[in-house]
Amino acid sequence: MIEIINRQHKFPVDERKFRKLLEELIRRRRLKDPELTLAFVGDRAITTLNRKFRKKDKPTDVLSFPIGEKGTDGKYYLGDIVISVPKAFRQSRAAGHGLERELGVLVIHGFLHLVGYKHSRGVEREDERLRKALLKD
Repeated sequence: MIEIINRQHKFPVDERKFRKLLEELIRRRRLKDPELTLAFVGDRAITTLNRKFRKKDKPTDVLSFPIGEKGTDGKYYLGDIVISVPKAFRQSRAAGHGLERELGVLVIHGFLHLVGYKHSRGVEREDERLRKALLKD
């Protein structure tokens, strides 16, 4: 099950598009109905998480919290992705594309971390491959 939470209200987010993107990523990885949460938040919330878990007192664009285990209920818990929409908006303007595309890039990046990719082990290459396959320019 994919749960999408939108805790920010400054920018509109089409949750259906990101659910479909996650469903496609899950299908491509051949994962069997994982539990996954995607949260859209503001800069304050992501700064709090970034400070607590990465010891960096500033907003970041995306954080991933992989679980990758079966719970006592028998469900497979993949983990959580948290995205700062205001940070994504600023990045989208700097990159010269829309917010929706930037959010898609961050969803892909966060998902790859949930399934085990690290920055030192090819996440950038896989990011690029999936962006070309799944995101419209």
